[in-house]
Amino acid sequence: MGIANPDGDSGGEQQQLASPPPESKESQENPPVASTTIKLSDGRQLAYIEKGVPKSSANYKIVVVHGFGSSKEMNFPVSQEVVESLGLYIVLYDRAGYGVSDYNPKRSLRSEAQDVEELADWLQLGSKFYIVGVSMGSYPTWSCIKHIPHRLAGVAFIVPTVNYRWPSLPERLTKPDYRRRLIRWSLRIASHAPGLLQWFVTTRYHPSDGDPSIFNKRDIEALKQNAGGFPMFTPEKLREQLVFETLRGDFKAGFGKWDFDPLELDDPFQKEESSSVHIWHGYEDKVVPYQLQRYVSSKLPWIKYHEIPDGGHLIIHYQGVCDAILKSLLLGEEPPVL
Repeated sequence: MGIANPDGDSGGEQQQLASPPPESKESQENPPVASTTIKLSDGRQLAYIEKGVPKSSANYKIVVVHGFGSSKEMNFPVSQEVVESLGLYIVLYDRAGYGVSDYNPKRSLRSEAQDVEELADWLQLGSKFYIVGVSMGSYPTWSCIKHIPHRLAGVAFIVPTVNYRWPSLPERLTKPDYRRRLIRWSLRIASHAPGLLQWFVTTRYHPSDGDPSIFNKRDIEALKQNAGGFPMFTPEKLREQLVFETLRGDFKAGFGKWDFDPLELDDPFQKEESSSVHIWHGYEDKVVPYQLQRYVSSKLPWIKYHEIPDGGHLIIHYQGVCDAILKSLLLGEEPPVL
């Protein structure tokens, strides 16, 4: 089992935010892990947690963007050894409507990037920071590359979703893919008959932790080691209107019409050799086909593509993968056999 590498404007005016309180000696020695909220420029509350070494002594500052149905409480399994040896300060936050963060009825690609930038400013992360987008958290990450590239020190996508409506994707790849049809019909129902969609997901569709149509063998093993599953997808939670509307809005933003085509983006780090963009994917991913991921990386040669041959959609939870992702992103190290 190894890594395969097949051949193959600033986002609006800068908002003035109040500065957070300075770090005390105690907080520097024991970095906080409790959830904290900030007030964004539009009045919404955004919740986040801080992990790793104290910000004041960190060598690298990283913002992690969670995926669909997840939250800032997601398991981001970087080892303590890597955290301490590299000096990592990591921020995980609840995207709009998730966890403790307020719902955003005007959610868009641009608003997602603005949320990241405002959080970074509030936390005083400096002129540049790293960003890691997981699964559906990829569309806010693409938006950051588009709208705030000057704030990024490096980017890692982990099993990123691909929007079948990107103009540059060839029909020879998308047309025969059943996922394209499924997403298209789901978007129509989500837009025009949300009540019907809510009824369906609460009475007819109950995704299970070990569903073989979604997860491969290695994913299922990872799920057994990471209890908790997907609590947001239970019928009880989906009957909560705020939960349903958050998921519906997130799905529409991620798979609806975008205001740019990622495959036409320029390298955000063309003048900075130390910065890079990476995509990590599993060859056996049943949520996002590897063929699309390979095509994206072939059209954007400035992206470094890493593929795990027996990997599914949950590669971030495989032993050693999170460490390899961060070492590759931050140090430019070649990934080991995983």
